[in-house]
Amino acid sequence: MAIAPADIRRIITPAAPITRERMRADIARMLHEDPEAIGGEDSLMDLGLDSMRAMNLVLAWSEGGLELEFAEFAETPTLDGWWALIRTRQAARGV
Repeated sequence: MAIAPADIRRIITPAAPITRERMRADIARMLHEDPEAIGGEDSLMDLGLDSMRAMNLVLAWSEGGLELEFAEFAETPTLDGWWALIRTRQAARGV
């Protein structure tokens, strides 16, 4: 009996919830900046975050089982925008 691709699920141990301050620290580390230098509405792209680094951040944040899509993050490249996406996904999982 063959298993349909749609029936395959990743088994993931949930990670600790992602906080806004962790996100700020992760972004700052990628930019070699002080976390306090990153404002909520600052364009992360204007601060020097390129798409490859942004993708690495999204992948790291999804390791705990959150279903994150890079394209959604690309639409709102600010800490506040990204935090809204993470907060929504975590709330949907009951985190």
